[in-house]
Amino acid sequence: QVQLVESGGGLVQAGDSLRLSCAASGRTFSDYGMGWFRQAPGKEREFVAAINWSGRSTYYADSVKGRFTISRDNVKNTVYLQMNSLKPEDTAVYYCASDRARYSGGSYDSTSQLRYAYWGQGTQVTVSS
Repeated sequence: QVQLVESGGGLVQAGDSLRLSCAASGRTFSDYGMGWFRQAPGKEREFVAAINWSGRSTYYADSVKGRFTISRDNVKNTVYLQMNSLKPEDTAVYYCASDRARYSGGSYDSTSQLRYAYWGQGTQVTVSS
């Protein structure tokens, strides 16, 4: 049983930073790409960032490029999302997800939710102005 558990969300002010974590279990973490998505109230879930299985390739949504950094620790089976210079429009529930296919990820193809087989329960990030 694959499980993804996000943590690190909270209430911050505009300009602050947060680091989200997603701990994975149930399969060989280092074989699979990972992604972060978010869903704001009343909006569709959208892609935020992705990283390939090795950590050498990443891809970002234009809205977060230069402010957010995705990384992974294949020893700790954890993927991270470092969020800097947060804006009120970053307010959303953030989800991590694990790729369906081995040895891929971290590219434009990673923006599709259909690519991912497993999802976490989400963690709330609220940015006040």
